[in-house]
Amino acid sequence: MVIHLGLNDTDPRNWPDWKEEFIPNYRALIDSFRLVNPEARILVCRMTPIFDRHSRFQSGTRDWHKQIQQAIEQVAQGSGAQLIDLYLPLHSRPDLFPDALHPNPEGAKILAKTVYSALTGNYGGLQLPPVYSSGMVLPRGEPIWIEGISDARRNIKATLSRDGKVVHESNCFSNASGAWTAQLPDMKAGGPYTLTFTATPLNPDHYHFYYPEKYPYLLDNLTKAEPQTLTIDSLYFGDIWLASGQSNMELRVDQCNTFDEDLADAKRLAGRLHIYNMPARARTDAVEWDDSVLAFTNELRHMDFQGWKTASPESVRSFSAVAFNFGRVLCDSLPDVPIGIICNAVGGSTTESWIDRTTLEWEFPNILHDWRNGDFGQAWARGRMTQNIAHALNKESAAYNPLQRHPYEPAYLFEAAIAPLGHLPIRGVIWYQGESNAHNIEVHERLFTLLEQSWRKFFAQRWRSEFHKKHPLPFYVVQLSSLPRPSWPAFRDSQRRLAQTLEHTAMVVCSDLGDPNDVHYRTKRPVGERLALLALKHTYGHELVCEGPTLRFAGRGKDNDIFLHFDNADGLTCTKGFEIAAYDGMFHPADIKVVPPAPDRREEGDKILLSSPAVKNPTLVRYGWSGFTDADLRNAQGLPASTFYTRVR
Repeated sequence: MVIHLGLNDTDPRNWPDWKEEFIPNYRALIDSFRLVNPEARILVCRMTPIFDRHSRFQSGTRDWHKQIQQAIEQVAQGSGAQLIDLYLPLHSRPDLFPDALHPNPEGAKILAKTVYSALTGNYGGLQLPPVYSSGMVLPRGEPIWIEGISDARRNIKATLSRDGKVVHESNCFSNASGAWTAQLPDMKAGGPYTLTFTATPLNPDHYHFYYPEKYPYLLDNLTKAEPQTLTIDSLYFGDIWLASGQSNMELRVDQCNTFDEDLADAKRLAGRLHIYNMPARARTDAVEWDDSVLAFTNELRHMDFQGWKTASPESVRSFSAVAFNFGRVLCDSLPDVPIGIICNAVGGSTTESWIDRTTLEWEFPNILHDWRNGDFGQAWARGRMTQNIAHALNKESAAYNPLQRHPYEPAYLFEAAIAPLGHLPIRGVIWYQGESNAHNIEVHERLFTLLEQSWRKFFAQRWRSEFHKKHPLPFYVVQLSSLPRPSWPAFRDSQRRLAQTLEHTAMVVCSDLGDPNDVHYRTKRPVGERLALLALKHTYGHELVCEGPTLRFAGRGKDNDIFLHFDNADGLTCTKGFEIAAYDGMFHPADIKVVPPAPDRREEGDKILLSSPAVKNPTLVRYGWSGFTDADLRNAQGLPASTFYTRVR
């Protein structure tokens, strides 16, 4: 007996007045079935999703849906019924719900498969997330829990070995939903190891605990099951980093001006740096996609999982230049630690596309609604999306689908590129994105904050909570480069402020590397190096200067002068880029003087003195305030300062 109830209870005529009756009524229904047939097997379902397009989504349906889901779980637990999750398999497929409430035939097929698996225990056999494969890196220095799927009620044995000798063995069981979690011990950096998972039928002593004799077909399914094995060869223990964002993170080694130097380094790093490339299977160029691309995009198969490879001139040439050079510096600075880098950047992608759907539904639901025709998304991104999916929007086409998916839409890339990583315990994130959100600084500030929250929650596995309390997931962000676009100076300043206010977040400046004629500037090697400096300082505890001059304080001097105090301020050099204004906001170029610290206050570093004969009583200061800037404030390490705008205290 499979029961799926609760969606109608989200009606405002039902839940507010009658919610106290829900659990007693549901239990009475189950009891009535058991009275007729005491041998009946009862399965109750978590509700299918209700999407943001529903007219009452924000006025109560969203909130009541969540409350009813919890009540259904209480019903299942209290009645001893098996719980089937119809929510998770469909929550990432809004394209299958034309009215935001009822699935179409393809959605019904997913429901049928989900119910079939729950009834039979057949979940497709032993499986791991695709990123768990030969040549991979797993975290060192902490216990690891690996999540997988198998058929229900299987014994899962994990065997870790090296040079033919068993290092560790552990056992766990898959539950009624096929989910299992295997534990590996705290391992020192190194490798290679071999990790083997074996799924076998439960010991007969366990059969009746899980399935009473009145369900003989389930016992038969258990006893006749053949053992299954998955093996991860060449497994290393070290640190895994995720590189993500849009096209400047995606830009390949063979597209950059340090191509030969990077390939030589790749040869040198063979066996130490491990890369996993996840490029898009179809580019978002100015083309109309065909039926096959439209189909696999809807099915969340937009990313190409290319598997783990060790660094070599052949493997890195099509890998992210920023990510490769980040990994290169880490390998050279941590010579005994294998480094793994996963890159899943997508050209042109929006910040909102990388945030999970639940977070957006609760924290920013308006951005989900009709994104292609709304104002939240950048006009360029919405236009490119419309161009790519034009075939699906043509009512005369066999592929007509007004709910066609696209990588730029909110939540899509989380569902297609982050969720498949399966809570992989990564060490940190390097992020280069913003070009497709620079039109609306205020919205981006909300979105980027939500993105960090979304990913930290996803990658902080519940059994790793203590580790993440001590080591919260860091985000090392690349600020937009120089390009003659009017909104970019203010956007760069917004990124600076975000990096200063968000915890465990730091930013690389690259406005000195931009190309006035190309958003995809080719000098990416220094970007990866600067990101690695942030990681070495903040994640690995190395004593070094990892950032350029960072404004700490702006104060008045004498005779209409302004003093600027900076952190990371030893050896300042600057010849241009500053402007000052009175309260009226009319800016003029400033005369710049570098002032060394007093002998007894050398720890303060150098200061900058600004003045202009055209400005009396200066109150406002801005630096690098043009889309493409040649402002040149640097410290002794050669690291540039960020664009900024401030008021004199």
